[in-house]
Amino acid sequence: METPEPPATPLSLRRILLTLEYDGTQFAGLQIQAKGERTIQQVLEAALGQIPGAKPKIWPCGRTDAGVHALAMPVHYDTQDRIPTEKIPYALNSLLPPDLRVLRAEEVPLHFHARKSCHWRAYRYRILQRRMPPALERHRVWWIPHSLNLIAMRHALEHLVGLHDFRAFAVKEERSTVREIYRAHLEVWPAEGGREVWLEFVGSGFLRGQVRSMVGTLVEVGLGKRDSSEIKTLLKNGQRKDAGPTAPAQGLYFVQAGYQPYRP
Repeated sequence: METPEPPATPLSLRRILLTLEYDGTQFAGLQIQAKGERTIQQVLEAALGQIPGAKPKIWPCGRTDAGVHALAMPVHYDTQDRIPTEKIPYALNSLLPPDLRVLRAEEVPLHFHARKSCHWRAYRYRILQRRMPPALERHRVWWIPHSLNLIAMRHALEHLVGLHDFRAFAVKEERSTVREIYRAHLEVWPAEGGREVWLEFVGSGFLRGQVRSMVGTLVEVGLGKRDSSEIKTLLKNGQRKDAGPTAPAQGLYFVQAGYQPYRP
């Protein structure tokens, strides 16, 4: 009589931190949507569901809206699979569409949380300034053919740094609207036929629509439609209707997140 083989020992639970890059053009944002729209979470969890032992549930560092891109978005998930950590990006990328990619994976302690453990987040907004509209970058920049006063915009950016109530820049926000911005910076880069203006923000966290609302207001400053000092008034007692328009989604990028206190 053959001796039965002993049952396989269950593998211990691991927590894996992924770094994602994605083109948000064809996504309805990061989080699962009630009507089943195509989102980053929906697509990635479907891929995880095809890996035996992986728990098909992710926890992202933050959220991005429809059309917004990411250069390095952290998300974590739990798993009991046998795939070596360094092989996980290859396994997942073979199951993912070309507009969503896993750049790297690392095992982290089970108490780590992609959102709750995060100390800061960084965003970039790209504005293309030239006479002609873009073809190749039309889903990745905000084209503004009009001249912008960059000196006035830099002065306005200075007022955003620090701990403030950003309710004037929040869209449909039910949480506390107090946030801290550690860095608000403007850079200029050459582009074919013109220039690119990058607006970069690093903060403890950002409200829904906050970065795009700040950009829309800063562009009004650059166009001479409002004075840079009005930013202080908006932060003191402004409402959403008092600030500028929400900038288009395609110019916004989630750049990175930090899991240590921010140091310039």
